[in-house]
Amino acid sequence: MIAIVDYNIGNVRSVQKAVERAIADAGSQETVLLTGDPRSILAARSVILPGVGAFGACITNLRQAQLSSIVREVVVQGVPLLGICVGMQMLFELSEEMGAWRGLGLLPGRVRRFEPPLRVPQIGWNQLHPTRPDPLLAGVGDGSFAYFVHSYYCDAADAADVLATTDYGISYASVVQHGRIWGIQCHPEKSQQVGLRILRNFVGLTQT
Repeated sequence: MIAIVDYNIGNVRSVQKAVERAIADAGSQETVLLTGDPRSILAARSVILPGVGAFGACITNLRQAQLSSIVREVVVQGVPLLGICVGMQMLFELSEEMGAWRGLGLLPGRVRRFEPPLRVPQIGWNQLHPTRPDPLLAGVGDGSFAYFVHSYYCDAADAADVLATTDYGISYASVVQHGRIWGIQCHPEKSQQVGLRILRNFVGLTQT
């Protein structure tokens, strides 16, 4: 079972539907559960942490639901974890969005705002440039387009954690990986075949 963490934010239903389609395309027997129940999350074979909107609202909701420690426990157990959009940003130590917000601290680095004269938010299609091979990006070629909506980006402190970069005035980490932790800044549920391929690859990671 793949658990999608439900902590009262938007966009989770569209992520759930995209994962269900990826499972069907992969011919997998996995199921998807949208849940805020700690026991169900800890029992899952892999976990997806979605996120949309402001970092502060997301991390506050996650903590109020008493799920931040559960996400950390998932990592301790070695269960595959995929953060999506703000879910990826929350993997890092700190966000500068509308103040200073402490993240989950699973990856070193911070979340920064795109500086002028760059237009924010970045909305639309942009390219992924993988930095090294990884099962999450299998079949995703250099220059593949994905759909982005964000004003803040992850500034990873450890270059070894950067799995792919995207250029928007600067080159920033758009996909990260460390151990059994993965994160993607784009919206896979809106990224057509590239997004479905990434989710299908994550389904495969669930079975390893």
